[in-house]
Amino acid sequence: MIAFKDFNFKLLVIEKLMYWDETLTPQFSLGEHLRERSGVTDLHRYAVDNDLDYKVFPEARAYFEGLDIPDELLLTVDELTIDGGHQVYQECAPVWDGEDELFDVRSLADLALVPNLRSVVGAEEALLAVPDKLDILTAHGITAD
Repeated sequence: MIAFKDFNFKLLVIEKLMYWDETLTPQFSLGEHLRERSGVTDLHRYAVDNDLDYKVFPEARAYFEGLDIPDELLLTVDELTIDGGHQVYQECAPVWDGEDELFDVRSLADLALVPNLRSVVGAEEALLAVPDKLDILTAHGITAD
């Protein structure tokens, strides 16, 4: 299994492959996962009752961290978009409002895992935690806006 160093970078790749391209299957649904395993029917109530509002649910983190992404799918990633409205974020933290750094990418060390990446949309504002982000992306032949 390929190990990502930055969980949030992996989530961007999962968003592209699972929810946009629909090539990484099955699509994960936190609601279905919790309903099947523990009978949870109200994610918002569950989040509040378990101090998980504005946090990644442990069940989602475990699923996505353990998710193996085949090399052949990683090779198809040519663009990543950074946006607070991603489905993968809702599956991780259904009460999250996009107003904090919960899903900020903090490292670009995983760029080698997506060798055909050519564009990152939303990089300038969304990668604030990464020093020299534009220089790093440019050095890898990746355009950023």
